[in-house]
Order: sequence, then structure tokens, then C-alpha cells
Amino acid sequence: MPAPLSPHTVAVIKATVPALETHGLAITRRMYERLFENADIRDLFNQSHHGETGSQPKALALAVLAYARNIDNLGVLTGAVERIAQKHVALNILPEHYPHVADALLAAIRDVLGEAATPEIITAWGEAYWFLAELLIGREATIYRDLAARTGGWNGWRDFVVESVTSESETIRSFVLVPADGGPVMRHEPGQYLGFLVDLPGRGVLKRNYSISCAPNGRAYRITVKREDAAAHPAGLVSNWLHGSARPGTVLKVAVPAGDFFLDRQTTEPVVLVSGGVGLTPMVSMLESIAAETPERPTWFVHGALNGRVHAMRGHVQGLVANRDALSTRTFYAEPEPQDRPGEHFDEAGMITAEWLVANTPSARATYYLCGPKPFLAALTNGLARAGIPAERVRFEFFGPADELLEEPKQAA
Repeated sequence: MPAPLSPHTVAVIKATVPALETHGLAITRRMYERLFENADIRDLFNQSHHGETGSQPKALALAVLAYARNIDNLGVLTGAVERIAQKHVALNILPEHYPHVADALLAAIRDVLGEAATPEIITAWGEAYWFLAELLIGREATIYRDLAARTGGWNGWRDFVVESVTSESETIRSFVLVPADGGPVMRHEPGQYLGFLVDLPGRGVLKRNYSISCAPNGRAYRITVKREDAAAHPAGLVSNWLHGSARPGTVLKVAVPAGDFFLDRQTTEPVVLVSGGVGLTPMVSMLESIAAETPERPTWFVHGALNGRVHAMRGHVQGLVANRDALSTRTFYAEPEPQDRPGEHFDEAGMITAEWLVANTPSARATYYLCGPKPFLAALTNGLARAGIPAERVRFEFFGPADELLEEPKQAA
């Protein structure tokens, strides 16, 4: 644990909150511009969350603002610190990378605030940055050490071979991966993800995270990937490459399973697994685990898709709940097509709503796990909160920085 910040530093950081509310996004954008001038540092990051979609600068601006607002009560940020540490492990961030971020952040504050960035403010933010950095470095060191010590665990990038490829829908495929060295694989927590490093011809080194879509088994991992439109969304570069080029025998560089969103297997209380689109991937991992380990646990698998053409893993999910009285599934199609038959292909037309969940699942006891796109999650998390479901019983993951669910920081006029 680093030494506490001085009262003077805390006071200076608190005083910068109004400036961060106005200029925070400009600062983080400038920080990444400076940081990515170094190609070696740029390649450490998942570019789909930076210049390609712009989501990471927004998320970091919110995180910096939350840090400043709570600088005198950092206990409220424990969950955020753990989430960041897990993301860093999936990207193989190491202590020697932190000084580069410090230099870029402090320079960005000077660039954006100009003369308002007094030496006193720069010194205080330097101290505040390294206080948080030391917390993260310590937590990440513990995670790296613990994961490497587990059966089948490792650090860094490990070569995995694509064993099989399965088409799950018009836009989604599953890839089963086994270690190239023939050794065991670490048993992940259902809901976690893998980090991937892909050296894409003409694009350079890209990093992506994909949720594991199978239960832990000690032999292999399965990822289930949606092919995005790379022309319209550069974030689809890797998904398109996987769909177009990854075949049995293809070698992929993979980081150890990570993530703080996973099934609580220490209880048999009811659980509701709610997903939208390809957000079903961690939920299938959870459902497989429940079916194998605690099939008596009351479980609702609630999934929303546009229609049957893009509904992935329908038969697999139905097979998991078949002949297991405690497990059930409910499927929503937002825009069912003529060939989509109610009662056979889907159960409800329209979107999943918080009101439907509260009325049709044991909301007084259940824990809700949610995964899907931003509008889907925002509607359900806010709806469940309005319905009185305690925050500790609503857990979520979506494909992008989680802070995007919060209000965006203001921008200077």
C-alpha cells in the first residue's frame, strides 16, 4: 500500500474537479495522442476503444473525474481499481509502462489547461497518479503471480491453436482453442474473457478481448465472435480476420483469463442470466457451469436477438436446459421474420425489459447478470434499480469500457 496522499495534495486535487468536469475529455484525448506517438506503447492498448471508436478517452475522463471527486474516500473506487487491474492483465501491462502514461497525462493537462496548470497542480496530479499507479501495480503483480501458479496458468502471451470452427448464426462463429504446447489450460471463472494479440497484415499489432463461451474444463477454451462490419466500424478488423482467415491449425497469441464479471459459484441462490446479441457468450459459459455443477440451482437464461438469422447457439442452450427442471430459457426477438415461429424459435416479440424481468423471475432473491450493447444495459440496469433491486444483485459486462454507461463528461465550449 503506498503512503497516503498529503492533505495539501488532496485539497489541490479536489479543487481541480470543476476543470475536469469541463475539460476532462479534452485532456484524456490529448493524453492518448501523446501516448500513441510511441508505437511500442500504442501497441499495448486495444485500439478499438481509442481512435477507432473514441470510447476509451471518454471512459478514462470519467474515471479521472471520479478519482478526483473521491480522492479523500478512495474506498468507493475499489471495484473500479479491480476492473482496471483485470483489464491490464489481459493486455499484459507491466510496471515499466506506467511512467509513459504519467508523462503523457501531465503533459496533456499542461496542453489543455495552459497557464491554469500551475506547478502546484501538476505536482499534486503527479503524486495522485503515482499513488493510484502503485495500487494498480501491486494488485496486478498479485494477479500475475496467482494466475501463473495455477494449474495450466501462464503470464504473457501463450500460443493456442484453433481446433475447430463452428458457425452459430449468419454473423457469429465459435472457435475452440487448445494450447500449442499440449499442456493443460487454467480453469477460468465462468464469465471471464481472454486477451488476444493479432499481427494483422497491413494493420500492425491489434489487441482484443473475447469472452470465453464454455464452462471451465482444463483442456480448451471456446470464444464466440460476431463479425462486425469492418468498413463501417474499424473495430471489426479482428473479428473479420477471425471469420475470414482463422481455420483449424491457425495459431493465436492468448493472454490468461481475466475479468471481474463472473458467476458466483459459492451460492445456490436463484440466478438470472440476461443477454442481448453476442452478449450471450459469457452467459453460455455460466449456464454450462450451472448445468454441470449445480443443476438444481434455479436459473433463468433470458436472451434477446434481432431475429432467428442472427440468433446464436439456440440449440446448444436448449440442450443445456432440457430435462433440468430448475433451468429455463426465454427468448425475445426484436424483429421476428416470417420464418421465425413463436413457441419454437422464440417466446416473446419485442425487447427484454426490466418490468418483464421483475414480473417473471424471482426478483426478491435472484442475482441478475447482464451482458450486451450499451443501450440494452443502460435500460436494464436503470430499470432494475428503479424497481428496487439492490445494486449488489445486478452485475453487468458489455463490450466496451464499462464507464460508458455513466453520464459523459462535459466538453469545453
